[in-house]
Amino acid sequence: MHLFYTPTLEPQHENFVLSEEESKHAVRVLRLVAGDRVYLVDGRGGWYTAAILDPHPKRTTLVINDVVHEHGKLDYHLHIAVAPTKNIDRIEWFLEKATEIGVHEITPIITEHSERKEVKTDRLNKVVVSAMKQSLKAYMPTIHSATSLNQFFKTQADNLNAVRCIAHCVDTEKQYLNHLCKPGGHYVLLIGPEGDFSENEIAQALELGFHPVSLGTSRLRTETAALASCLEIALLNR
Repeated sequence: MHLFYTPTLEPQHENFVLSEEESKHAVRVLRLVAGDRVYLVDGRGGWYTAAILDPHPKRTTLVINDVVHEHGKLDYHLHIAVAPTKNIDRIEWFLEKATEIGVHEITPIITEHSERKEVKTDRLNKVVVSAMKQSLKAYMPTIHSATSLNQFFKTQADNLNAVRCIAHCVDTEKQYLNHLCKPGGHYVLLIGPEGDFSENEIAQALELGFHPVSLGTSRLRTETAALASCLEIALLNR
């Protein structure tokens, strides 16, 4: 199966021209010819069946044969706000696996103990696109620009319909994530840096109504905790 990411494709299109990058891949790498069947995803739930009309290495033209709307749509909404690790490869690994499992929004948050203060979302989006295509998904997670934890709190102040959680390492009373959350919900999860959230940050989160949650008895790395949360929510909703 040959799958291409086409974010500008709309359901009413009868024909479509692949980007130069995708055209080169289709013609030079995959050696596709006129009449070959291909599949397209727009990142918004559209799954298209098409055929090669003109296999040009810079502007391959396709004819659209069919479209399925809301392909593989999940019954829940998951937003993970995670502190980026010093080694960006570890966050890229998390993004790849989370996209394969199922996540809707990811926000890199800068906390008091963050080791990395800047994140290039262009690179992260490329990782997500690749993972979306590899796992045959039609929805692309939204990667928000990095923001301070305080600013993120402001964006969540009125998000009262979501189950908002914070995973931290302080030894206090917590609920297991799968006990707190119910299937079909809207979830917002805060995952801190290797040095954990500060006491002040935890207090702020609790004051805003975030629930302290446990991911088990082991101390997890940032990217492991984020992925474990993603998987637990997916299993809850399967």
